[in-house]
Amino acid sequence: MSLLIGVLTFILVITSLFLVLIVLMQRAKTDGGVGAAMAGGATESAFGAETNNVLSGATIKGAIVFFVLSFVLYLANIYQAKHQEAGDNKLPTVTAPAVAPSAAPAPLTAPGAQPATPPPGDAQKP
Repeated sequence: MSLLIGVLTFILVITSLFLVLIVLMQRAKTDGGVGAAMAGGATESAFGAETNNVLSGATIKGAIVFFVLSFVLYLANIYQAKHQEAGDNKLPTVTAPAVAPSAAPAPLTAPGAQPATPPPGDAQKP
């Protein structure tokens, strides 16, 4: 299922880029703007005098494909989330082994080091 979602997402991205380019190629109603700068006379020579009709039709068809793909991807993601096995996305649980409590550890002292204060009950020896 995730392969299908990946392929449909790729097609959606290509459709989005196609829509952006088609919209930018269209001429404004005042015959100026980005459409005239990008397309110039190239679109008229490619599609004839009916350039606006061809580009408008391509925009409409591209928008329909975009919305249908978006809705199908939405439904596919919902389906995948509901039918995904419970153990697939969880980390495995590891139980720690039971450790017997040990005696309190002895304080660590460096070998040959004298404690800063003598222990109580030790009198200084002459």
